[in-house]
Amino acid sequence: MGAVSDAALDTDELWQIVDRERASLADLLEGLRPEEWETRTRCGDWRVRDVAAHLTVAARFTYGQVVREMVRARGDWNRMIHDSAVREAGRPVAEIVANLRSIIGSRRLAPTTSPREPLIDLLVHGQDIALALGRHREMPPAAARDCADRVWTMRFPPRPWPLPKARLVATDIEWTRGAGEEIRGPISALLLLLTGRTEAAAPRLDGTLPKAG
Repeated sequence: MGAVSDAALDTDELWQIVDRERASLADLLEGLRPEEWETRTRCGDWRVRDVAAHLTVAARFTYGQVVREMVRARGDWNRMIHDSAVREAGRPVAEIVANLRSIIGSRRLAPTTSPREPLIDLLVHGQDIALALGRHREMPPAAARDCADRVWTMRFPPRPWPLPKARLVATDIEWTRGAGEEIRGPISALLLLLTGRTEAAAPRLDGTLPKAG
């Protein structure tokens, strides 16, 4: 494997990775047994099918649909994300996979987001699915670094996870953020830590980790 560039990914590179992640996740989902689709993840009360359905929504919903979902959620952004995913998850699993494949190549974004948001969703939720099923899923280091930067600087949509009060140091790519006691590990594990998956990240990190919320 060649060296990973320290340069931030440009927009075309980001979208190319999004397409690859959508395709590889669709391949994984297509091979699941019926009971695996019902497996609970550590993403709130979501099952594998809820997480998978969520990953199809932003690129398929029109602005009108988003507005209607927000009205149904009474203006609560997080409730809208949750409820729309659960409703989409009621579709047959073959349709959920087909919907995920149908957005490969799509450049549609949810309101107020950048291409890094769908990439964060795919990398992190891809791990939610894989970990729930006991599967290994690779995370491209350069993509994980860009996502970690986005989470670190996120203002809107509001970041639902508090930043660790620590100095985070990636061991497989050039990336350091924060101050305080050092936490070291692969950038993929640091991204999971930054997105509230402390328990999932812990086995691959060195340092005193914040308690999982």
